[in-house]
This record gives sequence, structure tokens and C-alpha cells, in this order.
Amino acid sequence: MERIAFQLRIKAGKAEEYDEAHRHVRPEFLRELESFGISEYSIFRRNQQLFLYMRVADYDELMKRLETSEVNLRWQKMMAPLFEPVPDLQPGETQAMMTEVFFMKGKDRTPGRQAREKGR
Repeated sequence: MERIAFQLRIKAGKAEEYDEAHRHVRPEFLRELESFGISEYSIFRRNQQLFLYMRVADYDELMKRLETSEVNLRWQKMMAPLFEPVPDLQPGETQAMMTEVFFMKGKDRTPGRQAREKGR
């Protein structure tokens, strides 16, 4: 399994629209992502900045499959107006890929956000 992380950036004033779209991701799209080898996928947002993390069997294969997926192409068409280029995007990049510099494999006891919020 590969761990992949990259950045995207949404346009100013589009955060609520972006968040709302992700509260209603179609089940067929989620099933397709899973069938393409994604076992985990998280998106974190701070204002306009997005940090995306996924675990996937083969990222290059995933990208090839997404390029021909009708479900993905519909989703991308809907989301495209919300994005702007990441400031340090390199020539030829569509996503600002991140390099892993540290990883700690811990015990699998993911309490989730709800447990952390309970302690506040």
C-alpha cells in the first residue's frame, strides 16, 4: 500500500460550497474509488488550503483509471470551478505532491475526531 499526500487550493469564498459537496459524495463514486484500490482517503481544509491523504494499492494505476472513469469525470467537472492553482505548483503538475519525510506506524486504535472533541 502506498501513502500519498498532496495539496490543492480552493478559490476564496468557495469553502462552504466545497464542504457541502463533500457531505454529499455519491455512493457510486465512493464504491468506484474503493474498487480502484483506495483503502483510506482524507481531506483536511484550512481556509482555502486543502491537504489530501490516501492509502492506495497503486497510485499510478489509480490515476489511469480515474482518467477514464465517467463517474470521476462528472465529479471533476462539478468541482473544477472551485479550485485555483496551488502557489508552488511545479510545471506539469496538476496536484502539489508532497514528499513523506516521517512516518510512525502506531497501534490501530483510531479514536477519531469525536473522541478528541469529547475531551475538550
